[in-house]
Amino acid sequence: MQQLQQKVNKLKVELGNNDDVIVRNFLLNKKNASIVFVNSVVDVQIINNTILKALFEYANVEKNLSLQNIFNNITYVGQSEIIKEDFVDKIFMGNVLLFLEGEDNALAFDIGKCEERAIVEPPTSAVIKGPREGFTENIKTNIGLIRKRVLSNKLKIKDFYIGRITRTNIKLVYIDNVADKKIIKRIEEKLNKIDIDGIIDSSYINDFLAERPYSMFKQIGTSEKPDIVVAKMLEGRIAIIVDGSPIVLTIPYIMMEDIQNSNDYYTSSYMASITRILCLVGIGIAAIAPGFFIAVQLYHYKILPLKMLISIINTTQNLPLNPFLENVFIIILFEVLYEASIRMPKYVGMALSIVGALILGDTAVKAGLISPPGVMIVALSCITVYITPNISAELFILRWLFVILGGLMGFVGIMIGIIILYVYLLDFKNYGAEYLAPFTPFISSDQKDFLLNTSTINMKKRPKSIPNTNKRRLK
Repeated sequence: MQQLQQKVNKLKVELGNNDDVIVRNFLLNKKNASIVFVNSVVDVQIINNTILKALFEYANVEKNLSLQNIFNNITYVGQSEIIKEDFVDKIFMGNVLLFLEGEDNALAFDIGKCEERAIVEPPTSAVIKGPREGFTENIKTNIGLIRKRVLSNKLKIKDFYIGRITRTNIKLVYIDNVADKKIIKRIEEKLNKIDIDGIIDSSYINDFLAERPYSMFKQIGTSEKPDIVVAKMLEGRIAIIVDGSPIVLTIPYIMMEDIQNSNDYYTSSYMASITRILCLVGIGIAAIAPGFFIAVQLYHYKILPLKMLISIINTTQNLPLNPFLENVFIIILFEVLYEASIRMPKYVGMALSIVGALILGDTAVKAGLISPPGVMIVALSCITVYITPNISAELFILRWLFVILGGLMGFVGIMIGIIILYVYLLDFKNYGAEYLAPFTPFISSDQKDFLLNTSTINMKKRPKSIPNTNKRRLK
């Protein structure tokens, strides 16, 4: 008994001597035994009504009591195993450990319990038609949502535990005969090299996985919907699921992913094509419109039709700020209102939006501080940013860059900015995938699911833009 008690006491110290660490000592057929668990992460009802009840019933009929005999004969808990080490990790993961006097091993019963929210449609990926399930913060639930859609032994799942303190469970998920083995190996190497005290969300590992960690451009795909993740895996991508996060990462990533939408595959291909073209136009407006408008006002006003020029002059001639400073002021005003509205309580945020849009904006125009055309252009740019919300951060930065270039050099500056941006992205490779594919380099077979969306019947092969080992999708 003394040796068992010393082992249990030592384990409790390793667990931090916390009040939610429960140790219960008892006798099984005159043999000392102890169970150790963390009260806050297990289902206590299962311990009381299933495990302990089964143990005492079995001890009454079995003379030669051992962990191996208990493991072989008590089947009330499906997921159980005899372990020799990692006792602390197992307990924190929701296991109950059973120790018997005279044995160094422990029998682990996995009865972890974690409160989680219901599976609902993600707010960032609403669909008119199609599945409405979204990932939750529970990694087991998320794996189940993927398993439900891939009923094949080709679905592979690899576990990683990252974080010196948090020991966060991260799962690498891919389809064995589709995903590129070189990319899988590279991701595994990057994950194994992560040495950090804690992983709280999937965004924590973004920079560790990025090929160019200091680039402002997105390099890892994200999604909150299992149907989208499975569709990406069927094209050759690898999914990374982090416990505690509803955002699943996918690698490799190409820019075209965020122009595509889950609605595209659940509606008419003609409507999907029109929507994608509008998204591409929206990206251009979001990034370039304010800078273009400043360049026209300062340097190239002669290209405007006479009536439009007169209208703009009439609304801007008495303003205290020049076009560049005016647009900078309007952009800052919109961004301040946006940041304040998302940080305030829901109903206060709605009131703030009304005050900002109707009162503050209208008053500034009537007071002669800003012009109606400037407000309209910046508002259009701010709205079109959220046509593609996943790249809104990049568009925000690009908008500021083109505003500065347009204010300093006019159309020449904007064209120089576009050329530099294109050349930079042209050489941007991400885990073997070209960032601008299938536009540059031009891949004719992938045009069936680029700007123009065609029927699934016509997409017989997997996209060449994404490295994969099995090219044929449809026979």
